[in-house]
Amino acid sequence: MSEVKYAGFWIRFLASFLDTLFLAIPVAVIIYFLSGGEWFDFAQYQLNMQAAMAGNAHYALTNQPQMSMKWELLFEFSILIVSIIFWRRWRGATPGKKYLKIKIVDANTLEDINNKQAITRSLGYIISTLALLIGFLMVGFRKDKRALHDLLSGTIVIYE
Repeated sequence: MSEVKYAGFWIRFLASFLDTLFLAIPVAVIIYFLSGGEWFDFAQYQLNMQAAMAGNAHYALTNQPQMSMKWELLFEFSILIVSIIFWRRWRGATPGKKYLKIKIVDANTLEDINNKQAITRSLGYIISTLALLIGFLMVGFRKDKRALHDLLSGTIVIYE
């Protein structure tokens, strides 16, 4: 077996950015239209932007757009399902990872991840985020380039 080449912080960051463009934004647009505009108050957001640009930061900060938790949860659940579908279909890769030729594998066997690992990893993103993004930044400081969600799920991200 050839030597494992771990995917570092910046390549993973770029893959996440691409996934935002190709997965999260399209899902968000669908959810927004399904919600009939209930999910997020874009009108208030636009007013806030105009107020901030005009120098009225106080107005922008005190009049935050309303969000519907129901639609937010549907969005988050949809992203989880879409990610798992891609991981299963493309053997550990989402479109961003596939394009950049990196993938998620089991840390011990280097085989495809299972559903438990996929779900644990997805939920681990929440923990990595809530920990002031330190869970993601760990990638830059570890020899095996594992983030907190990788440690929790027993996965690594490697080059194909």
